[in-house]
Amino acid sequence: MKHLFAPILAGTLSLAAAQPASAQQAPSPYHTRFAVDGPVMVGEAAVSAFGLYRSQQRSGLTNAELATLNKNDIPAFDRFSAGYYSTGFQTAGDLLCYPTLVIAPGLLALNPAARSRYGQVAVLYIESLAAADALFATAIGNFPRYRPYLYGPEGGDLRNGHIATNAFFAGHTAHTAAATFFVAKVFHDFNPDSRAQPYVWAGAALLPAVVAYTRIEAGKHFLSDNIVGYTVGATMGVVVPQLHKVAGRRGISMMPLQGVNVNGYSYSGVLLSKQL
Repeated sequence: MKHLFAPILAGTLSLAAAQPASAQQAPSPYHTRFAVDGPVMVGEAAVSAFGLYRSQQRSGLTNAELATLNKNDIPAFDRFSAGYYSTGFQTAGDLLCYPTLVIAPGLLALNPAARSRYGQVAVLYIESLAAADALFATAIGNFPRYRPYLYGPEGGDLRNGHIATNAFFAGHTAHTAAATFFVAKVFHDFNPDSRAQPYVWAGAALLPAVVAYTRIEAGKHFLSDNIVGYTVGATMGVVVPQLHKVAGRRGISMMPLQGVNVNGYSYSGVLLSKQL
């Protein structure tokens, strides 16, 4: 999943650069700047790469260490899935997650309003997904946690691999949630009066929940790992587009402020305001 971003990043940066050339496009609720968003995405990719590097430096558990694991050491709300392992559910989660990362933003191209600004939408999508990935990679690189399948006899050689300590947090769930919630948020902003919004948001919420279920059944993540992953992904999918909202359209506006106070002293600063 981490290797996905390099080719997509290059393509979307070129889309961002070409964005101003289309003068007849419909008004967009977002504002993007290549000079800002380009370095942000490069930084996100660098953070992801460093987190991945950190996680790969860990050694897997020896058989002797595996023998000492006790499910009673797991918090009670997570304990039910200790020992779970299923290649079938792992495959199901992969088939739900990876295609969604491509199909979900592609669906926005079917919407005329979003399609007219699709270069901008693509930049925001990669920025949102990369933000979720940066947080995910940072977590697995710095906060090792044993996967549920380590507490059972199944899993074979996987039980001794270094990725067996990458339970926190659920990357499949986080990436899927980032994709689906991004689509719902962008659809909402381009079509604020659409009657389809409840269904779009419901679909956005349901799909990553199903992915989370498959990851629990596969023995890859505990319930709490998926809750954190879902929250992180959904937050990035909504917050990144929101931070790019055009000032004055329910977003935050910023303007310089200067004057003289009642004591005769001059002052200057920045005025932040939000339209409700």
